[in-house]
Amino acid sequence: MRTTLLCTALGLALSAGAARADTPESIAYTPMPNWMQWVNLVPGASYNPANSNIPRRRPGHPAVVIRDDVEINPGAVDPAPVDAVGAFVPLPDRWRIMEALGFKFPWYDPYNQNIWKGDKPMKIPGLDGDDWFFSLLGISDTIIEPRSIPTPVGPQSSEDPGSIDIFSGIHQRIQVETILAGIILFKGDTTFRPPDHEFRLTLGLQYNRVDTEEVRALQIDPRLGNTRDDGFVAVQELFYDRHLRNVSDRYDFDSIRIGIQPFSTDFRGFLFQDLQFGVRLFGNRHNNRAQYNLAWFRRVEKDTNSGLNDIGAGLRDDDIFVANLYYQDWPRLGFISQGTIVHNRNRESEFFFDENGFISRPASLGIERPREYDVTYIGYNGDGHFGRLNLTVSGYYAFGNNDAVFTRNENDISAGFFAAEAGVDFDWIRTRASVAWASGDDNPLDDESNGYDAIFENPIFAGADTSYWIRQNMPLIGGGGVALTGRNSMIPSLRSSKELGQSNFDGPGLRLFGLGADFDLTPQSRVSVNLNQLWFDETASLELARNQAPIPREIGQDLSVSWIWRPYNTQNIVFRLSAAGLNPGDGLAELYGNDEVYYSVLANLVLTF
Repeated sequence: MRTTLLCTALGLALSAGAARADTPESIAYTPMPNWMQWVNLVPGASYNPANSNIPRRRPGHPAVVIRDDVEINPGAVDPAPVDAVGAFVPLPDRWRIMEALGFKFPWYDPYNQNIWKGDKPMKIPGLDGDDWFFSLLGISDTIIEPRSIPTPVGPQSSEDPGSIDIFSGIHQRIQVETILAGIILFKGDTTFRPPDHEFRLTLGLQYNRVDTEEVRALQIDPRLGNTRDDGFVAVQELFYDRHLRNVSDRYDFDSIRIGIQPFSTDFRGFLFQDLQFGVRLFGNRHNNRAQYNLAWFRRVEKDTNSGLNDIGAGLRDDDIFVANLYYQDWPRLGFISQGTIVHNRNRESEFFFDENGFISRPASLGIERPREYDVTYIGYNGDGHFGRLNLTVSGYYAFGNNDAVFTRNENDISAGFFAAEAGVDFDWIRTRASVAWASGDDNPLDDESNGYDAIFENPIFAGADTSYWIRQNMPLIGGGGVALTGRNSMIPSLRSSKELGQSNFDGPGLRLFGLGADFDLTPQSRVSVNLNQLWFDETASLELARNQAPIPREIGQDLSVSWIWRPYNTQNIVFRLSAAGLNPGDGLAELYGNDEVYYSVLANLVLTF
């Protein structure tokens, strides 16, 4: 009905217009499309695109002209004449657009465009091309750490006349200032692909001071007292990275890196995480879903007190061969799986003493003879999430042969390791549960070594270095010049140190179960709490070393609390304050002769430019 009326009205209007075509007073207004509204036409005219000054006449109507007396856009600014625009200034590249617009930032501002932070290319004398980038790195790491630790009385003398023949004062204080200064020079537009060339040099400067309550705890000469001051300058990174080729339009690539470089065999630093000299071939495939590494490293000797690289002391006769493959979103979306094979070949068959005068290789344990070993690690590592469940898992099986610690046998190595950490987020709280197992040797006098040990571990796990057990190096008093566990280590491997010593596959192993939580109080502030229950896996090696039996398996309970504050929501300023306590279990009480709670307090300030 509505359509019929509309057609009828339209027909009547057209008929009336045709009947009055010669009477100007009766001309009707013609609706125009919106895109023509800006043209001010008289009624009945339409716009002629071929000639914007002459309207096109509608059939049956007289031609009309545009009204010039009507203002279309009040307040508009007339465009500048063509000859008044001036010459365009070309920009050499997209990095200098901000400067062309008048934005300039001081050199010390890392938050905005800065030529010293790789934000703009520069011409480097002696190097081809003008697309080289230069970046400076500066880090200050300050530590103040009061702690208590079992401290043996020196066999020659003691300043404390009340000391017994095993223990002395347990309180110590550590102060460390480390400065890292780095230079990075690289070439290529790295927005979507790796650089074509990269040169990197990072120097480390450290001053450390340790105060104890017993002479000869720090240095073998008791005349040097109970305080040690030391400083060292190290080369932490020195490598060249060459981009070999792109293998896809998505910049999947192959690259090679030669020199002292950082490397980690897994996500949490369980097996090998260090800066060592080596050659590494690496790259990716399938839009970066698959990543691979083929590497050889020869370990650099470490400075005794700082733990930094000592290239002046040369390279150790200790080789590490690595082949691994990462694959993203397997077995399901959001989870990364990695398979790895690592071989460690050690031929350090000479005696080596550290700068404090203590023997480091071989360890002062058992028959104290030079040792060699070949060990291969086969492992699986995974990291990611399954829905709300965040999960990290790691497992290794070690096999090979080594010169035993307690006998003159050449033992077969057969040892295992497993660790997993699961967490669930509840708004601003993340809860965690951790389990770890490193196999121990149940019979150090047989022809098989079943104690698991890593190459150079640095575990980020179960509280990491906030934990007392992981952070502190606890000596095996009365069992030789070795540590029950090393600094920033989790496995009780009975080594002289992880920096200078050799792996030991006759150790007691570990069992760990932990609970923890992170509380993001504000975007700048986080509090973490961790409680770990610890046991030895086997105690036969401890009983043999101490000539003491039986020694229970329980190590004790490790409780730690830390607060991390980032005032600018970045990593440029990070302050950490933590406290930890270890309540000895029956096994530790038997080893140290008391059940006193050991403590550690850490204040750490990191400034990064």
